Amino acid sequence: MKLFSPKYYKQFTCIADKCKHSCCIGWEIDVDDATLEAYQACTHCYGNEIRESIEHEETPHFRLAEGERCPHLNEKGLCKIILSLGEGYLCDLCREQPRFYHDTVRGKEVGLGMACEEASRLILNSDDYREMTVVDTLEDDEKKVEFDAVAHRERIFDLLSDRSIPYAARLQQIQDAYDVSLSIRTDEEWRALLEELEYLDDAHRSLFSCYSSKMDTSKTHENRLERAFAYFVYRHCSSACDEGELRAALGFALFCERLLASLAQKATEEDLIELARIVSEELEYSEENTDAIKFEFSF
Repeated sequence: MKLFSPKYYKQFTCIADKCKHSCCIGWEIDVDDATLEAYQACTHCYGNEIRESIEHEETPHFRLAEGERCPHLNEKGLCKIILSLGEGYLCDLCREQPRFYHDTVRGKEVGLGMACEEASRLILNSDDYREMTVVDTLEDDEKKVEFDAVAHRERIFDLLSDRSIPYAARLQQIQDAYDVSLSIRTDEEWRALLEELEYLDDAHRSLFSCYSSKMDTSKTHENRLERAFAYFVYRHCSSACDEGELRAALGFALFCERLLASLAQKATEEDLIELARIVSEELEYSEENTDAIKFEFSF
């Protein structure tokens, strides 16, 4: 079975110690069963330190150190497991971050989550979001998928990438084509919903209070907002199982784009990369937050 990805995917490399928002800080890191067995059997001198760092209550995970840092992160922000044993001893979560996967009628696809700052930079600076390439061949059996969400994604991308018409008009055409509208709630109601969500950083609650579905889009940021929207569509619409899930996922993508557009009004290009990362981290990486927004479009 072939594994497909957007063309920009191959350019991704973890920036490790240069990352300002390390995925090794603040996140509980679960250890999968196969890797746990490898740690238990490890005879290297660093094996004892790994074993002593694991909490075995419910799902095995690394016990976070001071500042909610992974205990295997050194003072330079580099992974001591990789330095001591090599990447082959990383648990699945660490090895795959920030990748995500979904099954489609055409095979399995992989992408990069925008909560990673390097992925956010790559996604917002790559104009080839609709170009797909084969990155691997998998031995897994191909999962049978009935609903062709990819065909709908291509239709959305056709409308989105038509730069002969204004960006705002393209977004409106997409909403009209799929009977999905942000006007199902007033901006005040959307802001109230954002206020009620869970946040990793509570400062983002007030940051998101600027939301407006009618915010004029700066010409400076239009191309990057288009790419961000394409990313949200790729991640959330591609795995839809039916038309109802597709509409809810598209509504979520439109909402995230308008929130980012609202945040971008006085932002520099570098600011926008960080703001996109924050939107992804707070809305996408909380299943409860994602579901709360998608629910508004479920009808």
